Amino acid sequence: MKAQDVLPDGQDFTVINGQTLRKGSVGAFLANVRILEDAHAPDADKRAAEQDMATLIPTLDALGLFDVFELRSPTLRDEVARLRGHGSALSPSPAAASPRA
Repeated sequence: MKAQDVLPDGQDFTVINGQTLRKGSVGAFLANVRILEDAHAPDADKRAAEQDMATLIPTLDALGLFDVFELRSPTLRDEVARLRGHGSALSPSPAAASPRA
């Protein structure tokens, strides 16, 4: 599957499992992660990145991002789990936790 099969040229968003996925959502999430993990980033930038991540997480959940990709940083796993409203951290290897048929 190609990117244009998911989101055709000229279309800025799609709806997946009731969540609006805008073009750039995954890229924005990654940019916010970089800010949060930057030891030299100002606190105000980190707070803004955390708020932006919190709004993106439901969409990325609907997309299935956290079911497929491992968040390598334990701190990031805990933060995403907290923002998702889950009591426990994400599995360090979510794909390995799913039994295969």
